[in-house]
Amino acid sequence: MSGGGGHLPVMLAEVLDTLAPRDGGAYLDGTFGGGGYAGAILGAARCTLFAIDRDPDAIARGAALAARFPGRLHLLEGRFGDMLSLLADQGVAALDGVVLDLGVSSFQLDEPGRGFSFRFNGPLDMRMAKAGKSAQDIVNTLPESELADLLFDLGEERHARRIARAIVAARREEPVATTGRLAEIVRAAAPRDPSGIDGATRSFQALRIAVNDELGEVERGLQAAARLLAPGGRLVAVAFHSLEDRIVKRFMARSAGRGAGASRHDPAALGRRRDDPAAAA
Repeated sequence: MSGGGGHLPVMLAEVLDTLAPRDGGAYLDGTFGGGGYAGAILGAARCTLFAIDRDPDAIARGAALAARFPGRLHLLEGRFGDMLSLLADQGVAALDGVVLDLGVSSFQLDEPGRGFSFRFNGPLDMRMAKAGKSAQDIVNTLPESELADLLFDLGEERHARRIARAIVAARREEPVATTGRLAEIVRAAAPRDPSGIDGATRSFQALRIAVNDELGEVERGLQAAARLLAPGGRLVAVAFHSLEDRIVKRFMARSAGRGAGASRHDPAALGRRRDDPAAAA
């Protein structure tokens, strides 16, 4: 999660040390968010920075930072997976470094009206770009079996079938339209997690990833970044959960000419199965 004004970017020192921005260089922050990484990069060197975010709110917030660094920060609304075309429109064909802070931003999580978090009651939305199919659309239309697959594959939720069954039963009575109601349905359907995390965590993660095609975006973004990097350029990716982690590690291994061995975080490699018979009952 990245940001400024109380929303601190994760691993800022490590990101700057790895990126090593230099005077005269050209860089991309593919996940602008609150501008935490962008401000630090611009403050570390007399460089040019392009910043992408699909969230129009993030682009609007960036105006103040752009004013602090006139002519050096260029804000682009769109998906970082489309960075090749977005930068081509700016006449940019090569970069000295790319930073990707993957996942949802703290600004999105902290705003109830965006519908990303079960911590607040709000519309069941979760759209980063404020356009397209919402989490409410998915929850209320997806067949039960497909919903279970989604929760398991993208949320690593081993009680996926039980939760999907409960959601379908609830939506027959009334469409599931708020984060609060969905969280209640999920918590009631699955046993308390022994780790102590909220029972709705994995289901909300799965829906958010599906709504925004986050894993596909990571794949596209990494491939595009590699094509844009000039000789000696650096790619820095901050991954939060195991699904992103697996994609990034395999991409880095392939790019470095190493075999793409299974990540220790890969549920398939660990032989995990969807609900065991007791959990599915």
